[in-house]
Amino acid sequence: MTISINMDNNVTFMYICGMSMTRSLLYGTAWKEERTQELVRSALAAGFRGIDTANQRKHYFEAAVGAGISAAGIPRAELFLQTKFTYVRGQDSRLPYERGAPIATQVQQSFESSCEHLGTPTIDSYVLHGPWSNFGWQTQDREAWAAMEALHGEGRARCLGVSNVSLEQLGALLAGAAVAPAYVQNRCYARGGWDREVRALCRERGIVYQGFSLLTANTRELASPRVAAIARRLNASVAQVVFRFAIAVGMLPLTGTTSRTHMEEDLAAPGLALEEADIAVLSNLG
Repeated sequence: MTISINMDNNVTFMYICGMSMTRSLLYGTAWKEERTQELVRSALAAGFRGIDTANQRKHYFEAAVGAGISAAGIPRAELFLQTKFTYVRGQDSRLPYERGAPIATQVQQSFESSCEHLGTPTIDSYVLHGPWSNFGWQTQDREAWAAMEALHGEGRARCLGVSNVSLEQLGALLAGAAVAPAYVQNRCYARGGWDREVRALCRERGIVYQGFSLLTANTRELASPRVAAIARRLNASVAQVVFRFAIAVGMLPLTGTTSRTHMEEDLAAPGLALEEADIAVLSNLG
């Protein structure tokens, strides 16, 4: 997997992982519930081509994501579809697999369910939705990753990824994996340097870092007059400035906005001409 980032106003991410994509933001589908189908269709109509979801009914409505994709009528080859396997501890009673089955079987069952929900035999990025515990890389994680590697080997999961992962856990995964993750997806806090250490390891190993909660996790920091001044100078929203900053430092940002206007504004963010001084300000908000 390789990534090419053109930092001119026309930003293009290229993923050599069985597909390519010319969009610089992903649309996140968490916490949309009964509006999921409508919002996915609206996001695709606005111009998004990357969709992030999970087979975790507690926070996502994956079947409605698939219905939204179907209603939009976008050719499958133009879409980047990413979903996740979630352990029992992250689920509610609506499991996409047998509760008592071995983890490898749960991964397989969850994957088949996701393919059915999304109306596709292949997933572009299949993500482990957080390690088994908050510390270390456990036996359960190795079992789940091996099952995901098997799906990758069959050509059904084009890329693999991991989310909500610490630097230590990512290092352990990389040390033992036969197939390295192509993507890491983490909640990104300005007060922690925007996950600087994990991003550095991703950059070193050629992993695409996906940042989520870029706005909601950083409301205090983004209220800074310095950020407002950058937005005023560029005649842009703070959200657009943040997404452009994220791209500038090598992230693939997620946005889960429910506003069609904000969808269009977010997609226009790569066209903003941030200066090096702006990037320095945003890098040091914590």
